[in-house]
Amino acid sequence: MAADEGAKIFRFGVFEADSATGELRKSGIRLRLQDQPFHVLLMLVQRRGQLVSREDLRQDLWPADTFVDFDHGLNTIINRLREVLGDSASNPRFIETLAKRGYRFLPPVESFDHQGAAASAKVPPSAKPSVEAQLPAKSPPDTSFLTSARDLPVVPAAYVRGLFLLIQVMYLSFYIVALGRLAGVEDVLDRALGHSHVVTVLLIVSASIGIPLRLYLLSYVSFDVKGLSPKFLRLFAGILVLDELWALAPFLLARQIGLGMALAITAALIYVPFAQRTLVLMREQPAMAS
Repeated sequence: MAADEGAKIFRFGVFEADSATGELRKSGIRLRLQDQPFHVLLMLVQRRGQLVSREDLRQDLWPADTFVDFDHGLNTIINRLREVLGDSASNPRFIETLAKRGYRFLPPVESFDHQGAAASAKVPPSAKPSVEAQLPAKSPPDTSFLTSARDLPVVPAAYVRGLFLLIQVMYLSFYIVALGRLAGVEDVLDRALGHSHVVTVLLIVSASIGIPLRLYLLSYVSFDVKGLSPKFLRLFAGILVLDELWALAPFLLARQIGLGMALAITAALIYVPFAQRTLVLMREQPAMAS
């Protein structure tokens, strides 16, 4: 069937929305998207950079005599669009919410009709690149045992931020409690190690480094500051050493909780710095994919 004369293809980033077929594609692969979310997407891309009010959307989606929970229905549609686009309400790259007013589409949009698209697709055989030239360049094999950003799934930003903040609060609590009960910690170390002055100094120094580090990470993520990933990766070697030292902290409570439980908690804490690294990469991943 021939496309309607007014039908266009809208391209933004790696996405294409075809108004004739009602299809949304990402890098040429069709994504599953229902009619109403696709219709809202078209309204937004056609008015890129402009406010599309909630009232405009209501009138366009539902006739005046339709009884529907409009707020819930529209919120569901916008959430579905953000899910498909890998977007976030708190850190929007595609759909920005203007509180109590509506929405605005952010990235640049190219539009062209089907005739233009078909013409551009008809390239003389002599002008077509070779099969080898069309293949993506092979990336070097990944020899690192650490996770890379491309291996990670897209996870809602709120979950990633919440888990990362909980980890920072946990370590901050370790440092503050240890320094606040330093005399008791020294007694435990004396009973376990005899002369514990070196270990006590190491504890004080590492906690004094850890407290500002955790406050820095807490503030960075709490206020959703961009660009944490490269900074964290530069600090990762030091964070790894610091966190592995404090992974031994449960052995200070071995008499109270038992040696087996202390060993189990230490084993879990040994993994935590790697979990932080993964969460940081997850937090930055949508921006990398754009």
